[in-house]
Amino acid sequence: MSQLNVNGQRVVPYPGYKFIIKEAGGEVLAAVQKVSGLSRTVEVNEYRAGGDPSHTRKSPGQVKFEAITLERGVTENLQFEQWANKVWRIGTEPGGEVSLADLHKNLILEVMNEAGQKVLSYSIYRCWVSEYKALPGLDASSSAFMIQSIKIENEGWERMTVTPAQEPSFVHPEQ
Repeated sequence: MSQLNVNGQRVVPYPGYKFIIKEAGGEVLAAVQKVSGLSRTVEVNEYRAGGDPSHTRKSPGQVKFEAITLERGVTENLQFEQWANKVWRIGTEPGGEVSLADLHKNLILEVMNEAGQKVLSYSIYRCWVSEYKALPGLDASSSAFMIQSIKIENEGWERMTVTPAQEPSFVHPEQ
């Protein structure tokens, strides 16, 4: 697993509002405004050791990576819809709904500090859309923006190595 070079001087947590989601090739994925957390769970296998009636032993089993939800404002950009349509498209013959050619995408999640410098980076592997919400409920009495979302399944993620950024100084500007 890749290691992160940590800035040992930082004591304040990084903000959760500065991030970028990119395809592995470097193209930014449509100005995403919200990303659910990265989470994994390891199944616990319990067994009894050869005739030992007093307790069970536990060992790790399969690893499950939770789906990730991406949200953004509704615009004319069709990136979410085009990716979601790789799994299902109206008007196709039975069995022809899925195009495996470019169904999966590898993504990169980059987290920035207050100065916009990359401080954390994660590779997210073999993502595909399992749920697509094109429009929210509409309400004529609301002033809220329309938000669309996709839920992406993935087959794992790992932290990538990031060169530590010089911590920005907001008190003493560099001369």
